[in-house]
Amino acid sequence: MDSKIKILKPNELLESFMCFGSKRNDIFKQGYEDFYIASLQDLTEISQPPVPPVKAKTHSLIFLTSGVLAMKAGFYPIKIHKNECIVIPAGKVFSHSVENFKEGEEGEGFICGFSDSFLIGQIGSRDLLKSLEFLTVWGNPIIKLKNQSAKYLLQSLHRILDEYTTNGLQNKLILQSHLIATLCDLNVDYQPISNHKNKTAVKLTNKFIELLHKNINTRHQVSSYASLLNISPNHLNKTIKLITQKSPSIWIRETLVNEAKVLLFQTDLSIQEIAAELGFDDQSYFTRLFKKQESITPVAYREKIDLS
Repeated sequence: MDSKIKILKPNELLESFMCFGSKRNDIFKQGYEDFYIASLQDLTEISQPPVPPVKAKTHSLIFLTSGVLAMKAGFYPIKIHKNECIVIPAGKVFSHSVENFKEGEEGEGFICGFSDSFLIGQIGSRDLLKSLEFLTVWGNPIIKLKNQSAKYLLQSLHRILDEYTTNGLQNKLILQSHLIATLCDLNVDYQPISNHKNKTAVKLTNKFIELLHKNINTRHQVSSYASLLNISPNHLNKTIKLITQKSPSIWIRETLVNEAKVLLFQTDLSIQEIAAELGFDDQSYFTRLFKKQESITPVAYREKIDLS
């Protein structure tokens, strides 16, 4: 069954959360569906918060030169400061609340969006993509840079912004080569979420999270994922708890609720239809699960979105 969750293209994100006007047109050049870069200050000026839970077709990279930036990547709130990055991989749920836009707390720096096809382009490769764990749904979204790395990154982003502002995407090879260098610099300081010495357990956990995001609409049982991984449910439970300090059942519940939030925002489906879309035969059970996680019902959550 194809999911009714829409993974938004950059133009759809613009239409939903950015003001119209000349400044928006100045920031986003022709071809921005594959690549764009802007200063956070410029983007903040035209943003219309909040951004409820959504998924995007492109990867997003945010680097702070000062201030603080807070948002949600997946289920958990994250916050970065000067010389730190947030990377939101394509297809991962993210959100940004009104509270994050409080006066005096906005971060300054850069935001860059890019597609897999742009990154591969003329000189990239699928192997390059596979080597950058922060572009996967299980990767650590926060990268803390050492001083020298931050200096190099700042130089690269200034160069990319200058080229993009002056020529748009006319010189794709220049943009692509500097983007690859930027991501490789980030990869040097990247730290996985877990540095556990049991690498086999870490690998299994990452595979579980990947399968979870691919199958959440049809598989809700720990035993189902254990079967996909050719291990026992008990082994899966022990491994996921060891690496993440959370049980697989909690991972499943959180992922289901995140998917429900996107549907509650994006669609006019009834609660019963959303429950069915997520693979629940019993709407009341879905509502109880949602309330257990969020402390409010799906109906109340949708009303909260409509009021914001």
